[in-house]
Amino acid sequence: MELKPLGDRVLVKQDEAEEQTASGLYLSSGSTDKPAQGTVVAVGPGTVNDEGVRIAPPVQVGDVVVFGKYGGTTVNVDGVEYQILRFDDLYAVLG
Repeated sequence: MELKPLGDRVLVKQDEAEEQTASGLYLSSGSTDKPAQGTVVAVGPGTVNDEGVRIAPPVQVGDVVVFGKYGGTTVNVDGVEYQILRFDDLYAVLG
C-alpha cells in the first residue's frame, strides 16, 4: 500500500532506537526511546497562502529530519511504522 501525505504533511520513517551504548553495553528494550529523527519518505504538495500561491515544502524525499518527540501521528503500513507530521513539526534537516 502507498501512503501519500496531503497539504503541509510529510511522511517520516523513524530511526530505530540504539540497542548498544558507545562503550559496548547492551540496553534493555524497555530503557530505550525511539529517537526523534528519521528519513522523509513522502512529502505533501505544500500549503496555499491567502493570495492563492502555493508554498513549496521545506524538505524533500531522502532528507533526514529532527522532529518533536510527541508531534504527529503514528501509522503502521505493511508492518512498517511511520510518523505523519506537519511541516511546522519539523525542527531541522540534518546535512
